[in-house]
Amino acid sequence: MNAALAVSLVVLFVLSVPVAVAIGLSAIFGITFFSTMPLLVVPQKIFTSLDSFPLLAVPFFILAGNLMSRGGVSTRLVDFAKSIIGGMQGGLASTCVVTCMIFAAISGSSVATTYAIGAILIPAMVAHGYPTPMAATIQASSAELGVIIPPSVPMIIYAVSTETSVTKLFMAGIVPGMLIAAMLVAMVQIWCRLKGYGTRDGEARLSIITSTGRAFWALLLPIIILGGIYGGVFTPTEASAVAVGYALLVGMFIYREITPRDLPEIFRTAAVSTAAIMLIIGTAGLLSFLVNLSGLPRVIGGWAEGNFTSPWAFLLFVNLLLFVVGMFIETSAAILVLGPILAPIAISYGIDPVHFGVVMIVNLAMGMITPPLGVNLFAAASVAQIPVQRMFRSLLIPLLTVVVALLLITYIPDISLFLTRGL
Repeated sequence: MNAALAVSLVVLFVLSVPVAVAIGLSAIFGITFFSTMPLLVVPQKIFTSLDSFPLLAVPFFILAGNLMSRGGVSTRLVDFAKSIIGGMQGGLASTCVVTCMIFAAISGSSVATTYAIGAILIPAMVAHGYPTPMAATIQASSAELGVIIPPSVPMIIYAVSTETSVTKLFMAGIVPGMLIAAMLVAMVQIWCRLKGYGTRDGEARLSIITSTGRAFWALLLPIIILGGIYGGVFTPTEASAVAVGYALLVGMFIYREITPRDLPEIFRTAAVSTAAIMLIIGTAGLLSFLVNLSGLPRVIGGWAEGNFTSPWAFLLFVNLLLFVVGMFIETSAAILVLGPILAPIAISYGIDPVHFGVVMIVNLAMGMITPPLGVNLFAAASVAQIPVQRMFRSLLIPLLTVVVALLLITYIPDISLFLTRGL
């Protein structure tokens, strides 16, 4: 059955069938021709895959991100970041990274971060003399922080699929996200100095006091959400509902950039995004059930133990595997299919499942900036109004930067775990 599932899945992906449909059809194909189970198991397993309290956080965080994107938050965060780091050469490019890091703690989505911040900073960088492909590439690579810095939808999905603590994963993602952001800032600073870009980036910059006052309510949201979760005031799922209420309050009554007429479109967009993710989760749960039933995890586990004598070697293999997978398969789908298989093997090597989850998510996040899938690349190219192929030459430098950060996160577990001690 495993070979049939793999072949059918690859064929459907090659034919550009939507991810959720491809996974569901592969599972139905396996049940029909390689098992005696009735097709009634299909809706049953899809339902049980979605019947999870932590998954309620997904639609709420998506809605909160949409509300904050439309509510004037992105402009104020850009001004805030620019007031801090925008005065130096390459300041606009550095502002892009820092703003994406902050916005990631609001939206939980890399694509939302690309559109919300890129719509402001890509034209600004181009106007200040940056080549358009470079500006778009910096935006796309910075936006991947949206799935690493908590709250993160892929983290919730990994936690549910591997029965890992969402709170610990959120805590574990903070330092790796900040490390990647710091390395990207260093990268763009060196890049700009070598190429002579960004010499006028300090123009029209607000004072720190002014920008902080304008962005105060936006900056308060991640503090409330993450502080409430880590302080034990509410669970991550409850925090997502708090985020929606707060985002609605700020957008409508404080910044006053959301009107009642805007709400139907905001809710519709959030509903469509949620439906797409939930359909992937449901069908991937069905596929995972079949894979586990076939004994494939035990086979892979035995093969790994026979070929990799140390956790270091296993983690290197996993990173290479996930890098290739991330190029072709959407992040949530990859986590749902591979997480339940690889996490138990990692645990057998003595690797903390929280640390392994961070490694997996950071690695798959690179798939958002690597062709052919590269959703961030297409989003940034759309904002910059250029063919995505023009970004490929400038992509190598930020990609190598993230790879170096990934290796540090992989082989120094305390980067992810030291904040989780005692939880």
